[in-house]
Amino acid sequence: MALQFDTTLRNTMLDSIETSISSGGAGKVQIWTGSVPANCAAASTGTKLWEYTLGTDFMANAASGSKAFNPVPLSAAAVATGTAGYFRIVNNGGTAIMQGTVATSGADLNLDNTSINSGQTVQITSWTVTAPGA
Repeated sequence: MALQFDTTLRNTMLDSIETSISSGGAGKVQIWTGSVPANCAAASTGTKLWEYTLGTDFMANAASGSKAFNPVPLSAAAVATGTAGYFRIVNNGGTAIMQGTVATSGADLNLDNTSINSGQTVQITSWTVTAPGA
C-alpha cells in the first residue's frame, strides 16, 4: 500500500515549496529544450528558452492538497528559439528545486505554445502542484 497523508500535512508540504524556492532571494522559472534531467541535482540540458523571476508570493495558499502558481497567465519574452521540453525552478543561487514536463495541456506546466522563437512572448496558461499521498 502506498503512503497516505491527511490534507493538512499535504498542504503543509506544498506550502514549504514556495518557502524553499524563495529563501535567500527570488527564485526563477526556466523553460528548456529537450528531456527532463534525471533529477534536480543533474545539470540542465538543452537550450534555455525562457526565464522569469518569481515574486515573493508566487503561489496561492495550498488547499485540498494542491497549490496553484500565480499569477497565471504569466508571460515574458523568450531568450532563444526552440521547442519547450521541460521546466525548472531554481533558487537565487541557481540550484534546481523543482522540474517537470511542459506542453500545451496535460503537463506539469502548460504553455500557450511549445514552439518558441526568441523575443516571442511565452505564456504559462496553467500550473498546479498536487501533493502525493491522497
